[in-house]
Amino acid sequence: MKIDLDSMSLKELRDLHAQTARAIASFVDRKKQQAISALEEQAKSLGFSLNELVGAAPARKRRPARAKYANPANAAETWTGRGRKPRWMEAALKTGRSLESMLIK
Repeated sequence: MKIDLDSMSLKELRDLHAQTARAIASFVDRKKQQAISALEEQAKSLGFSLNELVGAAPARKRRPARAKYANPANAAETWTGRGRKPRWMEAALKTGRSLESMLIK
């Protein structure tokens, strides 16, 4: 397949570039998955898992953090104490409430 790049507009060239990049990424992902599958089969035939052979620990799955604070005006609004403070927390703190007063018991 021969493409005449000289006759294409800048937009067409950029579209072609994006399509090519997606096709390459997809191809690489498929080849990696095929290689992993082949290695897993080989390891399984020898009585091991691939993770055992390469020393990789399985990914840990974390449980969601439990709510620590509740909005006094609406108990359905909660916050774990991690990340940015919600607006209701900021507003309550500005009115003089303390974090301890909003702890979930």
